[in-house]
Amino acid sequence: MIWISKILFFTSHHGFYTVIILLVFFILLSILTKKAWFLAPIIPLAILNGFAGQYLNAWFLNKYGVESTAVITSDVETNSTLNDMYIHDYEAIVKKKDGKYTSTFFSTTSATIYPIENAIRIPGMGQHFPVKYIPGYEKNIVILYYQSEEGNNLLKYEKIAPIQSAKIKYEADRTNKEFIQEYISALEDYVKSYDSEEYKMKIEELKKELKRLQ
Repeated sequence: MIWISKILFFTSHHGFYTVIILLVFFILLSILTKKAWFLAPIIPLAILNGFAGQYLNAWFLNKYGVESTAVITSDVETNSTLNDMYIHDYEAIVKKKDGKYTSTFFSTTSATIYPIENAIRIPGMGQHFPVKYIPGYEKNIVILYYQSEEGNNLLKYEKIAPIQSAKIKYEADRTNKEFIQEYISALEDYVKSYDSEEYKMKIEELKKELKRLQ
């Protein structure tokens, strides 16, 4: 497991060097075997690593790693950009099983985050956040963003936004059954994840109102 973690850390953090290694390996293999078709996998594997290397690392660490915490100690904005946003270089310390800390690093483009999604979400500097790693190679971590305080706040906000939208529609026309049902659904979706007596009471109130209109 440690060696797999080391390999995945290298491929996800050093994409350029990974391509060079693939290039050298398959060229040598082609020369030794005198079979040119061994050159064919180079480009597909390089592209696959560029797109899926971090995702594979995230899946591996989440499935086989142990939970711990980490803290970002340095956040430096670089001159490079990704989707018109500046790329940041981060340094962090990771708490090992013995309670001691070890250092690691990553960037906006190499950070491994779970759950796997098309978004780069990294906790703020100085905040303790949950991670997973393979014991023996704590340098390679996956950030469990939605288990962090910042991630939980984002999830709450994402569930409250539909409530606010539905509430505005409802208050504009309290006799519109579609608006009432949308308001109820948004509130029910929220209370599935977060307990709220206020929202539960509002759901019952809206259901009675909807029943009167039917």
